[in-house]
Amino acid sequence: MDLPLWATGLIGFLIINAMLVSASVLVYAERKVSGYIQNRPGPNRVGPFGFLQPFADVVKLIMKEDIAPRAASPFIHSLAPVLMVIIAMTVPAVIPFARGFVIADLDVSVLVVLALTSVSVYGVTLAGWSSNSKYSLLGGLRSSAQMISYELSMGLAVVSVVLIAGSLSLVDIVEDQASGWAILGWNVIRNPVGAMLFIITAFAETNRAPFDLPEAEQELVGGYHTEYSGMKFGMFFLAEYVNFFIASFIIVTLFFGGYLIPFEPLFAHVFYDNGLGWLLGVLQFFALLAKTAFFAFLFIWVRWTLPRFKYNQLMTIGWKYLLPIGIVNALVIALGVAVFEALGL
Repeated sequence: MDLPLWATGLIGFLIINAMLVSASVLVYAERKVSGYIQNRPGPNRVGPFGFLQPFADVVKLIMKEDIAPRAASPFIHSLAPVLMVIIAMTVPAVIPFARGFVIADLDVSVLVVLALTSVSVYGVTLAGWSSNSKYSLLGGLRSSAQMISYELSMGLAVVSVVLIAGSLSLVDIVEDQASGWAILGWNVIRNPVGAMLFIITAFAETNRAPFDLPEAEQELVGGYHTEYSGMKFGMFFLAEYVNFFIASFIIVTLFFGGYLIPFEPLFAHVFYDNGLGWLLGVLQFFALLAKTAFFAFLFIWVRWTLPRFKYNQLMTIGWKYLLPIGIVNALVIALGVAVFEALGL
């Protein structure tokens, strides 16, 4: 449905603030989960159960002095973290949060998502170059090489989904997954290889462990944001958490039915027949959040469980394994779609 401009602006404002709050919640969740994995309590001093610790960290970053290297390029050095945050906050505009609830229902929303996530590497690269530090520069170069290695495989995973749905619209992709009985129409069932490929490349795309080579604290002392402090560092921190939260949304939207509730095709008519379509929309929104929360937890779990790959291993996985698997999977899906259409199924 077409919303008036003021309603679209209000929804956008609320979603941006929700992303900001979600970053604080994810920071708290990561510190708590890592604590439990390492058999320690995690944050437990600031606020009940330490829940206010992320907000205390924000206040600390605001009060810290903003220090930049003397030989840095001032404008680009300041632009890089802003660029990262703006891109991270833009992607939710095309994500359908419930049936009929999306800020921008574009016919090519899949391309918009891929374009924005690809451009985010510029923030990392510019930060590494403008800092005039060898550690930062190496982090930026690693990020560029990593993006090239994994973007192709991610694109092929998305192509396999587009072939099945026959559309580049995220709304159409989600609704196409409602065509199957119960959850059998979800793309993770119809296209499991593509789902696994996209999840792995999402870890690399968001620079999360075990693919966090651009930061690699033990090797590069923080990588591209080594020379950042205060709120500039805080903006990189914010962008990282918003990015993997958005990545969780995209994974769910493309492969796990998006806002669709499990077994929804069996009971959705009951809501519509009784004029309760709005209630079904609310339930769809919470179903999407629940699925997204699971994958956000997966991002955190993997970070504190698996060791970081070496750089040569990362390149080997990207070019020798994921890319050929992505090409074969896209060809198989294309052949399957052609056969099904020829048989009229």
